[in-house]
Amino acid sequence: MNKAELIDAIASEAGLTKADAKKALDSFINTTTKALKKGDRVALVGFGSFSVAKREARKGRNPQSGKEINIPAKKVVKFKAGAELADMVK
Repeated sequence: MNKAELIDAIASEAGLTKADAKKALDSFINTTTKALKKGDRVALVGFGSFSVAKREARKGRNPQSGKEINIPAKKVVKFKAGAELADMVK
């Protein structure tokens, strides 16, 4: 499902116009992004939680040449599914 399909699904499920559903989805994405940039955790009970984790620098291999390379440290976004979501997907 892409963003346009998600907007259509939200609009029909919630009885909103597509424009209102797009505003709501964009607002959720922007608010979540700002919170994660600050280092906050975003938890949606029953759905899951978004958090930021630091990945340490490490050594890797270039798959084409086999040469060893240095992979720099970076921050990554993680999502952990909530119990209700995990049960529904089973």
